[in-house]
Amino acid sequence: MSFSASLSGLSASQQKLNVIGNNLANINTVGFKASAVQFSDLVSQSVGGSSVNPMQVGLGVTTGAISPIFTQGGFDNTGIATNVAIQGAGFFVVGNGNDQSYTRAGNFSFDASGMLVTADGMPVQGYTQLDPVTGQVIVGGALSNIVIPPGSLLSPIASTEFQTSSNLDAAAAVDDTFTSSVQLIDSLGTTHVATITYTNTGVGTWGYDITVPGVEVTGGTAGTPFSILAAPGTLVFNGNGILTSINGTNPPTDVALTMPAWANGATAGTVNWDVIAANGNATLTGFDSASATTSVSANGTTAGTIDTISINSAGELVASFGAGKSMTVAMLAMATFNNQLGLVKLGSNRFGASDAAGQPNIGGAGMGGRGTVVGNTLEQSNVDIAQEFTQMILAQRGYQANSKSITVADEVLQDTLALKR
Repeated sequence: MSFSASLSGLSASQQKLNVIGNNLANINTVGFKASAVQFSDLVSQSVGGSSVNPMQVGLGVTTGAISPIFTQGGFDNTGIATNVAIQGAGFFVVGNGNDQSYTRAGNFSFDASGMLVTADGMPVQGYTQLDPVTGQVIVGGALSNIVIPPGSLLSPIASTEFQTSSNLDAAAAVDDTFTSSVQLIDSLGTTHVATITYTNTGVGTWGYDITVPGVEVTGGTAGTPFSILAAPGTLVFNGNGILTSINGTNPPTDVALTMPAWANGATAGTVNWDVIAANGNATLTGFDSASATTSVSANGTTAGTIDTISINSAGELVASFGAGKSMTVAMLAMATFNNQLGLVKLGSNRFGASDAAGQPNIGGAGMGGRGTVVGNTLEQSNVDIAQEFTQMILAQRGYQANSKSITVADEVLQDTLALKR
């Protein structure tokens, strides 16, 4: 009976107990991932003999692997806007520049300078560049720290499209008019009210004009509406009240409007009137029902001071400011790995990349196999107490068995020595 084999068993059992102890110590650690120990037997020694089959004696056991367990942890709703959890695969990216690490712990907060940081002050990385036309976050390229200083003033975003859902009464008499209005924002954040005036020109046909106050336009006249159309528009409806033609175009298409030179110096741009909805149906109808507008929408935002920040399921940081207005100002970056078991634990709930893990696949939440973000929530430790206690008992029994084996080996050795006397 070999002392070394039993000693290796003691060492392996102790290693397992160390891992179990660490798991239990972190049972309340946000985003903690438990580890599991796998054992491997050592090379066996041939002892010769005349047996047809090999005759070998094992030399003990060694720790084959200690691997993190990346099962989903439970969720705890904290009600804190900057607390986030990941539902599914992926890690938040934290650090500076090339010194990046990865975490499942989303207990973030803004420091005194307005930087989004982890609980231990590590900057949270994300995408902060916005598309100047759509106002959406541009995903891709270099990551940066997410910094939103307290009381930040959001830059305005000019309107680029609007949509009105209106019915024009099929029973209207010639020259009857109906008006609808929409608020458009220029590049300086000034709001202009554009008025659409529809004029009945016959059965199933309407003309339309779109005007803004003349005083707001360079060269305009106070009190006189200024038309932003190059020529009056036309609408044609069929016998079913369906729009079939706009400005002579059949089938109808959206209308691109060139804004005038604004008197306040704002940049003139193009605004698209979305006459055709995303589902392919026209937003204008000509039914035998009173003319009415049921909904009006336009993109663009005015300048404003940030009141609150929230984080949605796409990992977007949405700033709210005055009168229920909001806009996206940044997006959390998330990373996945081809072999996440190859990540290195760095402490402070963070993991480091390694050759075994492969290069990080970084992007936005819900893209490329990455999970979604749950706001106002933290992911708890995935340590299973019942499982850990079971493994603790098994490790303890293993330790006791190997201790007994050493005791027996010692007694045999003592008996052998006694034979020589």
